[in-house]
Amino acid sequence: MKTVLVTGATGFVGRRLVYSLLGEPLRIRLLVRNKNKLEYSLTEKCEVYEGDTFNTVVLEKALNGVNLAVYLIHMMGKGSDYEAKEKESAENFISCCEKAGVKQIVYLGGLGELRDASPHLRSRHRTGEILSSKPDKVKVAWFRAGVIIGSGSASFEILRNLVEKLPVMITPRWVNTPTCPVFIDDVISYIKSAILSESLIHDKIDIGMPPMTFKDMLIETAEVLGLKRLIIDVPVLTPRLSSYWLILFTPVNFELARELVLGLKSKTVKNNDNAAKYFPQIKITPFKLAIRKALREIENNQVISRWCDSSKGLFCDVPKIPEISKAVYVDRYSREINPSWSHRIFEICKELGGQKGWYALNFLWSIRGAIDKLLGGYGINRGRRISSELRVGDVVDFWKVIDIVEGKRLLFEAQMKLPGRAWLEFTIEEGLFTQTAYFYPKGLWGRLYWWMFYPFHKVIFNMMIKKITAEGAKIKV
Repeated sequence: MKTVLVTGATGFVGRRLVYSLLGEPLRIRLLVRNKNKLEYSLTEKCEVYEGDTFNTVVLEKALNGVNLAVYLIHMMGKGSDYEAKEKESAENFISCCEKAGVKQIVYLGGLGELRDASPHLRSRHRTGEILSSKPDKVKVAWFRAGVIIGSGSASFEILRNLVEKLPVMITPRWVNTPTCPVFIDDVISYIKSAILSESLIHDKIDIGMPPMTFKDMLIETAEVLGLKRLIIDVPVLTPRLSSYWLILFTPVNFELARELVLGLKSKTVKNNDNAAKYFPQIKITPFKLAIRKALREIENNQVISRWCDSSKGLFCDVPKIPEISKAVYVDRYSREINPSWSHRIFEICKELGGQKGWYALNFLWSIRGAIDKLLGGYGINRGRRISSELRVGDVVDFWKVIDIVEGKRLLFEAQMKLPGRAWLEFTIEEGLFTQTAYFYPKGLWGRLYWWMFYPFHKVIFNMMIKKITAEGAKIKV
């Protein structure tokens, strides 16, 4: 039986890939930074190694006895030196694969030519070149994709938000640059087919739909949604201005918006027909059908993964050890409850955010989200993956779930732009429901920030715990 190692298993593509592999005759290993972000259904059926490609000791252990390794690691949004980090990561990986006797790597990179690529796409190309540098020892099936469309993908959420919110769109020139979008299910089908293949593949394999522009995608998305939209191109929007344009109306923050804009300025189309050569059984999903399927998953609460599930750094990663012990300021609210209410109250806490809101002055949360957007943060319009379920690593507006003890504890870490770090915790223990805000200030401005917002917190958090308790008890306030 083939042993497969999947890296990036908690990311947008990786999580879906692992679920698709569970029923196959494979031994599956996962290399993740934080195993707490994996559902029980995955840890029960997969062998998990906790570490990353910079820890070569763990990497070598994870690769020992592996026939095929899947490389789904990227560093976009992890600081200005992400290109150097991606180079080091790829060099470590190919070196350890060669040492472990791994015969095949499957890698997902980006379309486009190196000569006019954005920094992110250039780094993706160089990663592929490093991984492919030892074909006599390790073969590499190098898939190259453009814009990925699917429920939870950054590109899809940008398209949907722009079309739903803006009857008239003033767009920059890059919306007319051609690319080859691809449906996430097709991406998974290609990678899975390469994993299950009995032959070793060493080639670049371009995948995706026929070329279309971002403007075409906006128009077709509007048609699927039954909306009429006017799109006006202007030549004066710089990448920086375009990024601000995106963050005001979509869930992404400034850093990601900038990288996406720079990527869309480059022509990213297929240069070969190797997908049909190696995998003739896979038929590409048309764009409108991809949009319909993505919308259906959202409507049916079937979103498996989202674009910010696994990105490392301030805005997306989950710390292994919550650091609320560092908090300088602690604001706690408690209410005695009937033990029979406990389950319902905990379920309400798990449903916070998104369309349901926060049970207290939601317009103030919206104002805070708008301020965060203007500062380059995510704001609250990322919403949540689905409405009634949470797992460690999930996004809830401008919060990130970093710990869940079912029925007892739910801990969020703030991802808005702050002069410090903040956490929001809900606990239920022995008939006591407690809601606690923690804040670790950074410098004098952090302390001023806390006291400036403290009066609003008192009103909001008092109202929240009162209304959540009342809803759990099914009584009127």
